[in-house]
Amino acid sequence: MSRVILLTGVSRGIGRALVGEFVRAGHTVYGCARGEVGLEELELKFGSPHRFRKVDVSDETQVRDWAGELLGGDLPPPDLLINNAALINANAPFWDIPASEFDRLMAVNVNGVANVIRCFLPPMMEAGHGVIVNLSSGWGRSTSPQVVPYCTSKWAIEGLTQGLATELPAEMAAIALSPGTVDTDMLRSCMGEGAASAPSPDAWAKRAAPFILKLGPKDSGQPLTVPQS
Repeated sequence: MSRVILLTGVSRGIGRALVGEFVRAGHTVYGCARGEVGLEELELKFGSPHRFRKVDVSDETQVRDWAGELLGGDLPPPDLLINNAALINANAPFWDIPASEFDRLMAVNVNGVANVIRCFLPPMMEAGHGVIVNLSSGWGRSTSPQVVPYCTSKWAIEGLTQGLATELPAEMAAIALSPGTVDTDMLRSCMGEGAASAPSPDAWAKRAAPFILKLGPKDSGQPLTVPQS
């Protein structure tokens, strides 16, 4: 059955790869990102009924405008909402990371997730169904040096998601999902060429998309990880 999937951070990395897999599987994708170039490419490749828009999820006004544009007419609310957009800090000891960098990362990684949920969850609840998947990380369940702000944000996502799951009706779900290790620009910023040993976003998405599509109320509140093989 075709589903409506809302996905943030679609212009590159695992978000971009998931778009392709969801479209190929026959689903409709509403996507956003901060970069116009990647969005134009998606519009040209996939077109209607898929919709892509430039949105900074850290700005609640932009997210609310996007929700109004999508849901103000005859379009249905998403069946599956995936919060993927995120930043990572430049490798450094925590005390050397400027407050401005920390604040921007938290604004996107945590506030951005809250903004999207706040704007899209009520229509999903009115429809009586829906699954929210918040992309977490292995660093949302453990820690490493040099990436303390990123760890902080993903631990927050784990708590937000588990708390939200307790408030949702039984027919809905909120799930924190770690993608595992994927060779993205974000991972390369931490590991350099060592990231090349991880699967590419496209290879990862071939496993991840079917796994995500099977998530439902039975999984709500559980910290899950995309299978690695």
